[in-house]
Amino acid sequence: MSAVDGEYGTVQDSRKRPPLTRLARQARYALHQGSRVALYTLHSEAMRRMNKRIQAELPETPKVVPEGPVPSQRRMLADIVRLFAQDLEAVEDGLYPMPSDGTMSPRELLRTSQAFFRDVPEVARRRATGAHQEVNATGASFADALPRYYRQNFHFQTDGWLSEESARIYDFQVDVLFSGATAAMRRRALVPFAHILKKKDQRTVAYVDIACGTGGLLRPALASFPRLKAVGLDLSEPYLGVARERLKSHRASFVTAMAEKLPFADDSLDVVSCVFLFHELPPKVRRQVIAEIARVLKPGGSFLFVDSLQTSDVSDYDGLLSIFPQLFHEPYYKSYLTENLGALCADAGLTECWMTPAFVSRVAEFVKTS
Repeated sequence: MSAVDGEYGTVQDSRKRPPLTRLARQARYALHQGSRVALYTLHSEAMRRMNKRIQAELPETPKVVPEGPVPSQRRMLADIVRLFAQDLEAVEDGLYPMPSDGTMSPRELLRTSQAFFRDVPEVARRRATGAHQEVNATGASFADALPRYYRQNFHFQTDGWLSEESARIYDFQVDVLFSGATAAMRRRALVPFAHILKKKDQRTVAYVDIACGTGGLLRPALASFPRLKAVGLDLSEPYLGVARERLKSHRASFVTAMAEKLPFADDSLDVVSCVFLFHELPPKVRRQVIAEIARVLKPGGSFLFVDSLQTSDVSDYDGLLSIFPQLFHEPYYKSYLTENLGALCADAGLTECWMTPAFVSRVAEFVKTS
């Protein structure tokens, strides 16, 4: 755990600890992350073999054509290792505790794995037939009030964002796609967050995580900053239900609302975070969400952003990014790839302080200037 001094939550550099303690921590980190990579790589390979058998019985899908270079498996593994090294460095700097992401009991792991494989044929069927509107025929009644762009089988996954079953396997599905590196990419947002909180009393910070899903960023944020309170906002009642179950903390509250109509007063929030949302928004809605974030942030407040890489962020990945919307139902991803987010934010009064790649994601901080 990171050490905390005084009421303002100043962190100590844990690299000052004895060398054996550091070596033990590094070994524990390597074992945990290595086992996760192995677990999700095995599931990915099993899914690939299942899809190969299933495709023989389905209509032929269009050939995937990359529009640019595609990194080798070796390059991608090296970038995952680099991401983990940065993650461990943040732990050793005392910015946040040793991660425990993805920890499941053997029974829970078996149940989740079985659910994942049950959905593989359904995803393959939708991909082959182009079906991505099934949630409109089978979705829960609460979905009728949701925006039309939201009511889709994103990624061709069963139920889209609209069921508890989807919520329970979503994080697992994403980790299979990203070889167990998803949580480490999310935690990149905690690095600037930790530096922000060094200068503040955590108890007074107004923080909202937009599109919080099942709490993938909220959980490590509250674990890292023990006096922080957080609000998780999402449109999916089932996903928020799973978030409440997984994050049983009096410091967390949840609200069902649209990111383009935030239920917060002007100039009322110190920090807003958003992970893997913008690539799933229509261009018009992206602009509305940015305007809302700018409206609710206090002058000097920070918007912490994590999402997919964009074209030219890491040129070696451009072809891989172009493949993604061909393989999965991501109707707004292609427009996201070339969206000038820095300019959009600047137009709304949010200045980009920095941006850095993190495996297949980009991490950035924007500050409200006035």
